[in-house]
Amino acid sequence: MKPIPTGKLVPTDKGYDLVLTRTLRAPIDDVWASITESPRTSRWFGPWEGPGGTGSTAKVQMLHEEGQPWMDIHIDACEAPTRLAISTEPDEHGSWHMEARLSHAAGVTELNLIQHVERTDLVGSTGPGWEYYLDMLIASREGAPFPEFTDYYPSQQKYYDDLVAAAVDGK
Repeated sequence: MKPIPTGKLVPTDKGYDLVLTRTLRAPIDDVWASITESPRTSRWFGPWEGPGGTGSTAKVQMLHEEGQPWMDIHIDACEAPTRLAISTEPDEHGSWHMEARLSHAAGVTELNLIQHVERTDLVGSTGPGWEYYLDMLIASREGAPFPEFTDYYPSQQKYYDDLVAAAVDGK
């Protein structure tokens, strides 16, 4: 399998947003459940524990990362079924600020995964990772075989490094 990278790097007043989009033939509430209910997130990303809801902190296990680490996420916004915004505490890679935005029309739900980028030097590795996780989501929903991470990284790194170079040169 040779997945094609889809991410876009969009300038913002605070830096950049890395935006990846997937289209699903499913009701918006069903897609929302796939990204917010622990039994469903555990199929493609990892389980989470905690109260959920805007302002709360939950623990998420990243099943497809080395050591399957647990991490704390703060839920900045939970506006069912259209927007989930989360952030993490800073670590060696900085802090993560992410959003999932969903819209629905004519039987199709569009999912935009947005990473508010603080460090463009990491886009070459995070972009392929988000492509992988989104394709894991699709595979889990369709009952299809899961993709291999090696199909995404490092083969998609140049695409994402080129996005950064074009964005920085364009400023």
